[in-house]
Amino acid sequence: MSMLARRRSAVPKETARVARSIYPEGNTVMHMLDVLQLAVADEDFADLFPIRGQPAESPARLALVTLLQFMEGLADRQAADAVRTRIDWKYLLCLELTDPGFDHTVLSEFRARLLAHGAEHRVFEAVLALAQERGLLHGGGRQRSDSTHVLANVQALTRFDLVIETVRHALDALARTDPEWLCKHVTPAWVDRYALPTGELRVPRSEAKRLAWAAQIGEDGMAVLIALNSPEAPADLRHLPALEALRQVWVQNFMVVCTAEGERVAWRSRDNIPRAGLFVCSPHDTQARRCSKGKTVWTGYKVHLTETCDSAAPNLITNVETTAATVYDANVTPDIHAALQKRGVLPSVHVADAAYVNSALFKQSRELYQVELIGPTRSDNERQAKERDGFAASDFQIDYDNHRAVCPAGKESIYWKPTANSFGKPIIKLRWSRHDCGQCAVHARCTSSMPPQRQVTIRPQGQRELLHERREQEKHAAYASEYAWRAGIEGTISEAVRGHSVRRTRYIGQAKTHLAHLMTAAAINVGRLLRWVAGEPKAGVLLTAFQRLFTASA
Repeated sequence: MSMLARRRSAVPKETARVARSIYPEGNTVMHMLDVLQLAVADEDFADLFPIRGQPAESPARLALVTLLQFMEGLADRQAADAVRTRIDWKYLLCLELTDPGFDHTVLSEFRARLLAHGAEHRVFEAVLALAQERGLLHGGGRQRSDSTHVLANVQALTRFDLVIETVRHALDALARTDPEWLCKHVTPAWVDRYALPTGELRVPRSEAKRLAWAAQIGEDGMAVLIALNSPEAPADLRHLPALEALRQVWVQNFMVVCTAEGERVAWRSRDNIPRAGLFVCSPHDTQARRCSKGKTVWTGYKVHLTETCDSAAPNLITNVETTAATVYDANVTPDIHAALQKRGVLPSVHVADAAYVNSALFKQSRELYQVELIGPTRSDNERQAKERDGFAASDFQIDYDNHRAVCPAGKESIYWKPTANSFGKPIIKLRWSRHDCGQCAVHARCTSSMPPQRQVTIRPQGQRELLHERREQEKHAAYASEYAWRAGIEGTISEAVRGHSVRRTRYIGQAKTHLAHLMTAAAINVGRLLRWVAGEPKAGVLLTAFQRLFTASA
């Protein structure tokens, strides 16, 4: 479809007259036009459409409808109905009262077009640009970040349920695509095994029966994959998403073993499957991952929100990152800074919790982005530091220039080796001689190994010095006052979760989920801009009646 560029006209007179009679002072949707002058043009989306073809629905209007949809938590059908029936929506979209609207499927096509062209940020950034034009958003200042879990739009499955559902999903896809080919490669017995939904099947209780049952499922799935790899199989069947999911799940949960009777498919033990970051948890969403944090266990994603928090401007969400559930928060910090730099809204101070910071990020943020990253450092986890009755790594004198270290007893190290830890981060390993440690009078406070020999792992010089500097800063009240700004981001997380259901995605896949998070953030920003322009003060900490009474009496 091609785009027929339309000039944004004024609100039709009859639409304006009826809207004003119903809302004399306007409402939130009407204020988006009257107060914020929130307008996007069709030309802003010209690169998403070919030059020739049937004219498409106005992308500018679809962008505004999508924004309203996430602002009010509407499904596609409800949003399309609102375009036809809501006076305030017609006012914002500059539509005649008799405008019939469009079919609800146009909205999903518009979202797919945004994703296909990497334009999912366009509406979110248009709202930020509006705030920048009004002088309400700029670089410098203070920003804060936090994350919360997002449940995927799939059912949590055990491994046994997973392999059954994967075969069932693949068979359904083959039955819809090429039923004749499928009938030639399955038997009626398969109907008994895979016709019922996963939750209605009775899994054997004994371990031996369950392993035999799993082996049978493994043989069935392998038979489908072998048949698809034959030259006679239609090529288009091999690229079905359901069949790709079957391949991934089978590699991760089964293995081919050789026995005296020949090759057979065997169930992988728990210690022989991929780590959580790679393990497919559902055939319906192969990007969702299973993760746990404290007592919370979920299958899905994480959303990371960053917002401004200066007193003289509204708190606006400046960046949204959607990641797999297993991605560690510290790995997202560089992405946040890079995105903020690209938008020209890098803060001078970035406040986050301990999960977002480490010694390497302290150094990188300061040198690469000129951002002071504020967050609590982790304590030394060595036994000597925890017991506070021994010599921790901080008690050793390090000479980086000469590649040596001196222990508290005055002995020099004999081993200095730069290497990397299990996460690929640079570290330096030090070691002292067994002869020196064995003759040391205080070796019991230094190491418990027998024979005594102390080993120490340290960070590169810049990281170590900066980490020591931060730990000293944390001892002062000024740091506590600065870090206290982080608490406000929890209110934004709560608003996104309670007001916009961000904790449960309605879509399949990380890309669509990320688009939903961006639209939600844009909707939150629009509401905050309207409240700020109206002179409404920022919300403070809510106190119960008892708390207010106690505070007053104190």
